Amino acid sequence: MAARDRLLAGESQALIAIVEGLAEELRQGTIRRAGLSLSSSLDRDVGLDSLGRMELLARIERRLGVHLPEQIAVEAQTIGDLLQALQRAGETPARPSSTHGHRTDAAPIATTPQGALTLVEVLRWHVATHPNRTHITLLSGDDREEGMSYRELFEEAETTAAALQYRGLKPQEAVVIMLPTARAYFSSFFGVLLAGGVPVPIYPPARMNQLEDHFKRHRTLLQNCQTAMLITVAEARGFARLFQAQCDTLRAVVTIDDLAARHGHCDTLPITAEDIAFLQYTSGSTGNPKGVVLTHANLLANIRASGRALQADSADVFVSWLPLYHDMGLIGAWFGTLYHATRLVIMSPLLFLARPQRWLWAMHRYRGTLSAAPNFAYELCLRRLSDRDLEGLDLSAWRAALNGAEPVNPNTVRRFCERFAPYGFRREAMTPVYGLAEATLALAMPPLGRGPLIDRIEREAFMNEGVAVEAGPTAPTMGTSGIGTSGNVLEFMACGQPLPAHEVRIVDDGGRELPERRAGRLQFRGPSATAGYFRSPAATRELIQSGWVTPGDLAYIARGEVYITGRTQDVVIRAGRNIYPHELEEAVGELPGVRRGRVAVFGSPDPQSGTERLVVVAETNGLQDEARERLRVLVNTLASDLVGGPPDDLVLAPSGTVLKTSSGKIRRGACRELYETGAIGRRQPPAWRQVARLMVATVHPALRRARRGLKSVAYGVCCWSLFAILAPIVWTLVVLLPRRTWRFGAMRMAARFLARAARTPCTVQGATLLPPEGTPVVLCANHSSILDAYYLVGFLPRPVSFVAKAELGRHFIPRLFFDRIGTELVERSDKQKGVADARRIAETLRRASTLLFFPEGTFSRIPGLLPFHMGAFIAAAEHGAPVVPVVLRGTRYILRDGNWIPTPGPVRIEIGAAIDPRALEAEAGGDAWKTALLLRTRTREYLLAHCEEPDLAGEN
Repeated sequence: MAARDRLLAGESQALIAIVEGLAEELRQGTIRRAGLSLSSSLDRDVGLDSLGRMELLARIERRLGVHLPEQIAVEAQTIGDLLQALQRAGETPARPSSTHGHRTDAAPIATTPQGALTLVEVLRWHVATHPNRTHITLLSGDDREEGMSYRELFEEAETTAAALQYRGLKPQEAVVIMLPTARAYFSSFFGVLLAGGVPVPIYPPARMNQLEDHFKRHRTLLQNCQTAMLITVAEARGFARLFQAQCDTLRAVVTIDDLAARHGHCDTLPITAEDIAFLQYTSGSTGNPKGVVLTHANLLANIRASGRALQADSADVFVSWLPLYHDMGLIGAWFGTLYHATRLVIMSPLLFLARPQRWLWAMHRYRGTLSAAPNFAYELCLRRLSDRDLEGLDLSAWRAALNGAEPVNPNTVRRFCERFAPYGFRREAMTPVYGLAEATLALAMPPLGRGPLIDRIEREAFMNEGVAVEAGPTAPTMGTSGIGTSGNVLEFMACGQPLPAHEVRIVDDGGRELPERRAGRLQFRGPSATAGYFRSPAATRELIQSGWVTPGDLAYIARGEVYITGRTQDVVIRAGRNIYPHELEEAVGELPGVRRGRVAVFGSPDPQSGTERLVVVAETNGLQDEARERLRVLVNTLASDLVGGPPDDLVLAPSGTVLKTSSGKIRRGACRELYETGAIGRRQPPAWRQVARLMVATVHPALRRARRGLKSVAYGVCCWSLFAILAPIVWTLVVLLPRRTWRFGAMRMAARFLARAARTPCTVQGATLLPPEGTPVVLCANHSSILDAYYLVGFLPRPVSFVAKAELGRHFIPRLFFDRIGTELVERSDKQKGVADARRIAETLRRASTLLFFPEGTFSRIPGLLPFHMGAFIAAAEHGAPVVPVVLRGTRYILRDGNWIPTPGPVRIEIGAAIDPRALEAEAGGDAWKTALLLRTRTREYLLAHCEEPDLAGEN
């Protein structure tokens, strides 16, 4: 027992020493070696961010010879949690084998789905062409792989779609997908599409102490997209339910197990190229999330153009660790490989962050030819990996290493190419690119195999005049940031030329196009450009100017190459100079005492002077007073050299102050908000307090929601009570009144009174288009609610005879009522009775009646026009009776199928011009059946054009 205690004590001391050593490095040697214990918080006391946690995991494994699960780096809250994991750990696994893995399991294919108009059509094409071909290979932490074929993806997506429709998902409703990289993510995304919904990817919370920030950032996102459902893992169900209290449209939180357990039929809904494929929300906004609207046409245009630029085909292998909630991982890695039948080998981002060598060894094992990552990933490989980690590695198959999604650092590019050249990596494979969500993904790419191109320009001319003057070849360069820097030289990385069919231009503040090497605002247009932001008209107007998308990026063009220099909202204008935050952030991050990568530079209005103040926020835990003053002097000196003067305010803040997006970018706007509200330096409360605060915050919205629910129920009870009072009165009058016009007058008065009392006013348009009364006529109306007949009786200008299903007359009381108002009941299942019913309807037409059909025959809760039955059109064609289309709008919203509580709202009846069958006889060749088909087509065209709902089935 004593020996065991000594062993535990030795492990804890070794662990604390490793943590202290890393903490000292992060704080540049300014922390004293004291104060840390097993109860010390990794966030609050040590100051570790996500990358710092992964670095700590790597050091523990390397120094103690153990293998820890990657998830512990995310879940551990204290050093003691790490010790417990250490005691359960096994030995370090052997280094990956240097033998080559297989590239594909099938021969290359020669064609692509060129005719496909939607992502669903692309998947269906692959299922029809090569269903058993492996599409995705998922890698787990223990190097096991799981394959997924096109058939498996489609079948699992159909199961998900059926489950979503069973839970009431309606066409074009948003479904938020909050899932990690796993098999269920792929089937969930396509399941939403097959069900007719709009996927909205977001990232799950990484750690418990981030719950409150995660909730606040995504609450407004869910409200903006009006999400109906949220799909997540079982472990996050409780947290996800917090969203329901503050998002009125969120009806259900379902897990992947819930969806997999429901087996049923998936109703195939029509999807067009112009329908929304998904909403990509920008990650940098805190108060006003902007959902980029991307249609299927946008996606396929970008995928095809990028594929041509990369010469991608089914012989390629794409290796990715990129998160699927980010456009680079979702579109670039997954959708691109889906279209080109390229094998996708994918792992969780956590696996890469914990052990970057996994990415490179996967490139080796599967002979990867394509991959993409932000600049920090290439830098992480340089900093984290030793020669031992790379022994036997072969990257010679890698032909395009895409580098984008954040500023590309020239020094990182140089060093990566040099470091990995001995392992087969060719400099020509490094491919810096430029893309953004508003362009779907990619916008500019360099020529394939060209290699990186760096532009060296004079600093003063650029910052003062916005002119990119080429610097002399002998000028010294010591760049460390995405904007390489030295005393008089800046470096920018070329991102290539615009994709085919896309245009890029640079304009000044007045919108005038600038010549080459003049910096200004970048604008673009092309087939993959978004139409705007979802439910954000003001932001859309700001984004799209005279047909050009203006995303807020600053750039210049030289020899046809696009060079990105910064963001409009991030640039601080001071004394006429443009100050680019990224340059100063990187430079300050290199100073002793500052945490690298945890510096934010932004402008803040000065109310006294009316100018913009330059603010620098740098994380520096553990500094003593003397060290803080030395650091202030260093920052002021550095800023004076780079931007012409010291910052107006330098804030030395504790760990966790500088906020970042899910993709690792500095959230300068959020940092500015912290600064201006005086919130910098406040510690994050423990997870239980965050949860408690969130639950308290949901009380008021929950009460408000309950109040609305009670009002809704009271409204429904009132409406049904009025109906219950009026129904027997109207029934009695209809049965007793001797004249048909009197009967309809009674029904009309009751229907109009009920409409006024229920606050559901009805307007009628086109009544003058009806043929003269006494003329045989067939009215054809769309059918969306049980209320349709009530409004038609109450607001059509003349009595009509309804044609309804025979089931409605099975009992004496309703049958007597229908007989008295002249309703024609028809049999739908018995063909012999159906023939007799058709003859009876024809006789009714001969008596110069107005017959009203619902040609769909029924209605459902799903918006859209169902297939038409032919009865109405055959009767009209055989007897030469004109067909009048009648459009009903609003009744589905008031009382949807399956719901008993009505909702107040307006109803609109629109009567179209009569369609004369005699005018169609020549086109039909005198054939009554063909004339009926033409009548059906013309009627359906009118109803679709005016009912504002989709075509659910087309023609039969």
